[in-house]
Amino acid sequence: MDPTLYNGILAIAAVLLTAGFFITTWRMIVGPNSLDRVVGMDGMTASLQCALATYICWTLDTTVVNVMFVIAMLSFIGSLSVARFRKRDGAL
Repeated sequence: MDPTLYNGILAIAAVLLTAGFFITTWRMIVGPNSLDRVVGMDGMTASLQCALATYICWTLDTTVVNVMFVIAMLSFIGSLSVARFRKRDGAL
């Protein structure tokens, strides 16, 4: 594959991931209830993982793979705990 085309595709992917990251961050901040915020957080961590994968493809540096695994585990545990202990919004 032509290196110029490869770098162009990765640049487009980086721009789209950045846009997705900001959209899901907005959803997490503004979401009308806690489940919307959890979905926003999941989307934000998924965008972050994809951005790290794009970084790996761009630089061919695999040292951040462990960081991707840690982010995935923490995101899963966070979503699971919110789903387990969530109460209705407004209920005390």
